[in-house]
Amino acid sequence: MTVEITADVHERLTDYRDRFEALFVRYFDELAQQGLPRSSFVPEALELVRDMSLRGGKRLRVALLHESARLVTDDQVAGLEEAALSIELLQTHGLIHDDIVDDSPVRRGAPSVYYAYRERFPDHPHTALGLAVLAGDLAAFLSVQVLLRAPVPRELRQAMAAVQATAGADTVIGQVLDLERDFGPVPDRSVLDAVSDYKSARYSVLAPLRLGLLAAGQDPADHEGELARYATLVGVSGQLCDDYLDLFGDEETVGKPAGSDLRAGRRSYAVCAVLAATAGRERNVVESALAEVGCAPQTVAQVRDIARRHGVDEQLRAEIRRIAGEASAVAAGWRGHWRAEAVDFFEGLPRWGAQRAL
Repeated sequence: MTVEITADVHERLTDYRDRFEALFVRYFDELAQQGLPRSSFVPEALELVRDMSLRGGKRLRVALLHESARLVTDDQVAGLEEAALSIELLQTHGLIHDDIVDDSPVRRGAPSVYYAYRERFPDHPHTALGLAVLAGDLAAFLSVQVLLRAPVPRELRQAMAAVQATAGADTVIGQVLDLERDFGPVPDRSVLDAVSDYKSARYSVLAPLRLGLLAAGQDPADHEGELARYATLVGVSGQLCDDYLDLFGDEETVGKPAGSDLRAGRRSYAVCAVLAATAGRERNVVESALAEVGCAPQTVAQVRDIARRHGVDEQLRAEIRRIAGEASAVAAGWRGHWRAEAVDFFEGLPRWGAQRAL
């Protein structure tokens, strides 16, 4: 069933994004004026972090933060700006380090931080790698620092910083799990779900929920089980959508060539579903494509055709619908203790995301 984003919600999302973009620019302007050491490398690192941070995106994490505060109150809430900065700085850290791990030359239409340094130091690859790692580390530590300077009581600052420190550690664990997934036997569903939960859901969904509630004066620990369940389901549904679109999506719509997971040898939800559905010659085709780094577009098309013959595309769409529905049902249960008009957002969010693949 199609669930449309209402005009009111769309307006709020646009407002969150626009206000945050201006805030992010001011933050980096002020950071650059704080008396950096005499150096050419330090300002360059900060500028690369700034450039990566300001490349856009939907800023959905920022919206989740503000909407989670609205679960408690519709009043202005102190500390949300700093929490939003923290969330997106941690995202910058993740993007920089992901591009190092994946050896990605491009991020959002421009060179990744890692490749920017490789171009800067073509004869010193170790230095380029080290500086890229440190730029990602800088973003991570700034994400905690900004919370510790928020204009809220000390206890709240510390609680919010603890949320982000936990989210950062979980994200790194998720990256390790992501690398492990592609070694050894074909991973089962529990492994794939753990990667999605740790690498994405915990910092993209659960942390904004916790931070917004904390800033609004409510202890998220009182509802930890349902918050974590919701975040996990939203994260898995979103990753399933991404993996489905990577194999079956239209390049013009998705914005990149199909089959990037297959070409990189990644055992995504979609790739694992194809492996589970095939045997004999067809499975050999899929396994050979995974083993051939950068396999040809024709090979990707062959694997996609095999997947469709076995109904893998329909299977994945049904799974996306099911999990999105479960997440919506979890959020619907929040009406007993939170503002109903704010609950509507979280109830609709999983279905809005699922429609990308439906």
